[in-house]
Amino acid sequence: MPKIRRIDALNYHKKDRPGKIEVVPTKPHNTQYDLSLAYTPGVAQPCFEIEKDPENAYKYTSKGNLVAVISNGTAVLGLGDIGPLAGKPVMEGKGLLFKIFSDIDVFDIEVDEKDPKKFIEVVKAIAPTFGGINLEDIKAPECFEIEETLKKELDIPVFHDDQHGTAIISAAGLLNALEINGKLIEDIKVVVNGAGAAAISCTKLYISMGVEPENVVMLDSKGVLNRERTELNPIKQQFVTTQKINTLEEAMKGADVFLGLSVADVVSKKMIKSMAKNPIVFAMANPNPEISYEDATSVRNDIIMATGRSDYPNQINNVLGFPFIFRGALDVRATSINEEMKIAAAKALANLAKEYVPEMVAKAYNEQNIVFGKDYIIPKPLDPRLITTVSTAVAHAAMETGIARKPIKSWAAYKRDLTSRLGIDNKLIMKIRSKAKQNPKRIVFAEANSFRILKAVQFVIREGIAKPILLGNTEKIKALIKENQLDIENVPIIDLHTSVSDEKRHQYAKILYEKRRRKGMTYSEAVEKMYNRDYYGSMMVETGEADAFISGFSRNYSSTIRPALQVIGVKEKFNHIAGMYILMSKRGSLFLADTTVNMNPTAQTLADTTVLTAAEILKFNIEPRIAMLSYSNFGAYKGKGSPVRVKEAVEILHKNHPGLLVDGEMQANYALNGKLRYSRYPFNKLGDLDANTLIFPNLSSGNITYKVLQALGPSEAIGPILMGMKKPVHILQRDSTVREIINMTAIAVIDAQKNSIED
Repeated sequence: MPKIRRIDALNYHKKDRPGKIEVVPTKPHNTQYDLSLAYTPGVAQPCFEIEKDPENAYKYTSKGNLVAVISNGTAVLGLGDIGPLAGKPVMEGKGLLFKIFSDIDVFDIEVDEKDPKKFIEVVKAIAPTFGGINLEDIKAPECFEIEETLKKELDIPVFHDDQHGTAIISAAGLLNALEINGKLIEDIKVVVNGAGAAAISCTKLYISMGVEPENVVMLDSKGVLNRERTELNPIKQQFVTTQKINTLEEAMKGADVFLGLSVADVVSKKMIKSMAKNPIVFAMANPNPEISYEDATSVRNDIIMATGRSDYPNQINNVLGFPFIFRGALDVRATSINEEMKIAAAKALANLAKEYVPEMVAKAYNEQNIVFGKDYIIPKPLDPRLITTVSTAVAHAAMETGIARKPIKSWAAYKRDLTSRLGIDNKLIMKIRSKAKQNPKRIVFAEANSFRILKAVQFVIREGIAKPILLGNTEKIKALIKENQLDIENVPIIDLHTSVSDEKRHQYAKILYEKRRRKGMTYSEAVEKMYNRDYYGSMMVETGEADAFISGFSRNYSSTIRPALQVIGVKEKFNHIAGMYILMSKRGSLFLADTTVNMNPTAQTLADTTVLTAAEILKFNIEPRIAMLSYSNFGAYKGKGSPVRVKEAVEILHKNHPGLLVDGEMQANYALNGKLRYSRYPFNKLGDLDANTLIFPNLSSGNITYKVLQALGPSEAIGPILMGMKKPVHILQRDSTVREIINMTAIAVIDAQKNSIED
């Protein structure tokens, strides 16, 4: 990560609108009637309902999704007591993280009050506004009194993230580190350097999870908390050791775990050497740890190390916790965040680190592949699965411990809701993958020598989406699997140069020769084609030895599709193929065709493409609402060109497919704005519905449109989906991402399911 310059940080905060957050209306407010509903007189009605029953505040206001980030600025990050106003940028930043990671709204509140009792009274007085309270950057020991009192006296979650966030994330890392080095939590000796809020909370949570209190040695700036220390406050007195040690160097001898929440460079290489076998070192002083990663790993190759920094493995980052902990607590309307919920969050994080890591996460950290091990014991902060994993675990723990006032009835529905909060509509992808899992089919992957193909194959096996068959060099494939620690076992690998018999090659060649002998192909050429993965894979589908074929990752579209056309061919009913893309955005899924094949289609080809597209969309249990696009509306243009062809295509469709919801020709803005279209052209067959399917008059307009939409974002594309083939064949975009390959595999499975029913 590049060094953060002072000028860049200041410009970031002051440019455009100063600060990092704003309030955005969530209801219509463009008319006088809207404003009358929003304020007076309409607002009186929900006021009356809340007066009758305070619980109605969750129904009629933003309370249920609103958290207060509250601080008095006495312990701001590593900056110390800089005051509430100077701490405001940090609180705004916390609000930004709440919103982008878990869709929780935040008001940041900076309180100019250091007296704990007065501070408590302020927070209690404003608490009715909020569904939860995140205490932030309040110094110890006052933070303990403040949090404990507020937890007792308020019926909403109160959480001091400086204490518990670090505790939960580091506990997850500790569980996984112990699993890797084979130690039991009840046997380990732990040294804690630092006795502030975070250190104490970490230690308490570790003890709750099984660490024996007598195996803990804690130090503050004056040394070990032992019986010789008579000046310790009641909080520190809980962690006094009976061992006769006074210094950090003495404490580190034979220790299994070092937890640092103190200052830089207090741990030496000698201390690391003196630790027990397979030591665990969590050096979390910021910005520089208690010992540098380079120094610690240079003296011990058996060490598992974590820091608070993003430029080293295993970053202990609070953003892994607080957004999702509050999300789960708010969603069940928990009265507090208890110990069981914190432990549930830690265990959920630990388990997530052991699961398959999506490509998008690896790419975000410039990694090719991320797997569970010494350098990956906790999930990455940008992992989109955190919201469904941690929030669900926290909500479940709240229900199990009886503090949930709004229990979740369907966990599947709850996870879908959590996923949708991330901004991109994943419902169609989830539907496609779910349908594929119901009856997974045999899918041939032509380019299995590629890491991304193998990464996608690992996922589809793990999720039960398909039954892969790999075409490629056996040695290269096995080497890639081993090098990247991919969990791929017992998957058939077909090496066209070593594992295909002459008998099989000639069997396939004869079939191809019969199809192509009157089109210039000789038998010897047909035999030679069987060394080509695209021909061989297509032939596997043609002969029923596989159900679908996927290729195109490393080659251009036309050269990849040609073998499939020669081997499998197109449906006689249509006599042509077409390509469709699906774009998913906040407004929903949009189907675009033809975007890849037909340069200047005739009216009949446009009509056929529309029928193929509608049939493909119906496979996803979605009703196609089809707009035939052009640069004019409903006959306005009288000359020659695409409007005329589109108009003719519409006439064909209305005559031969009267049940299809399709109309045109129309401009794109009228297609996507049903109300506008209906106001001008009330006779149109779509009525006032927004179109979800766009048929383009030629390849240029289709291809340009989908690429512009994809580039502008935020959207995700699936495609190109090849339509019109007799049997399922799909051609990937060159250099497709792993996610795109997975999605295309699921679509290929659905096509094969439909094909087997028709057969």
